[in-house]
Amino acid sequence: MTVVIFAGPSLPPNARPDLGLEIDWRPPVRQGELYRAALDHPAVIGVIDGYFEVTPTVWHKEILWAMADGIHVFGASSIGALRAAELDVFGMKGIGRVYEDFRDGVLQDDDEVAVLHGPEELGYLSLTEAMVNIRATLTAATTTCIVSHELAAELTAFAKALYYKERSYQAMLNAAAVAGLDAVRLARLRDWLPRGCIDQKRLDALAMLNAIRAHLESGAPRLRVTYALAETVAWQAVVRRCLWAMRIEQSIKAL
Repeated sequence: MTVVIFAGPSLPPNARPDLGLEIDWRPPVRQGELYRAALDHPAVIGVIDGYFEVTPTVWHKEILWAMADGIHVFGASSIGALRAAELDVFGMKGIGRVYEDFRDGVLQDDDEVAVLHGPEELGYLSLTEAMVNIRATLTAATTTCIVSHELAAELTAFAKALYYKERSYQAMLNAAAVAGLDAVRLARLRDWLPRGCIDQKRLDALAMLNAIRAHLESGAPRLRVTYALAETVAWQAVVRRCLWAMRIEQSIKAL
């Protein structure tokens, strides 16, 4: 049974384990691409990473359409966690800490999972740090008594104030130093970071892969939903654009 997974910087190619599954790995999802993947009727679609801001992001209705077609859709780590938190009541399966925090209202901002990263050719190399990873790392730092809860809260505020395309541990520490926080305590954290950083997004992505494997091994039937998908004008326009793009691609390949 085929599994389609959209992944990028949260789970780059060099970090993808061999689970013995037939996985069709695809780049971070853009609007329309999940619909196109669903046309092939895979058993499962997993959403980890996706584009947003200047690129139209995956639409909720694409996911609802796929699930109405009987496809189980999982989400974790990044845009997958956001969409799962919004659509779990309809049948989407959210996995991991990031999903749970958005589901429970602990987190609300999209920038919590956003990162600046390189292209597929460079393995989606992350150039900045996700806020959810910084939060997880500072929590670990307090648990191991590297920083106090008060300092962790201050550092969290500095990191959150940074634009996501400039957010990094170094930028956070620089902002804290400029603000006059204790240099000795900051140095202690800086020395600990190389061995203590928590990549929560990657941990959640791996947890999603394990959940998908367990789902398939359980022999779960095709998904049955309780909603009826409305054929709105906006949805029909998205479908037409997708089908038109597919015809163009097929024509190019035929040349």
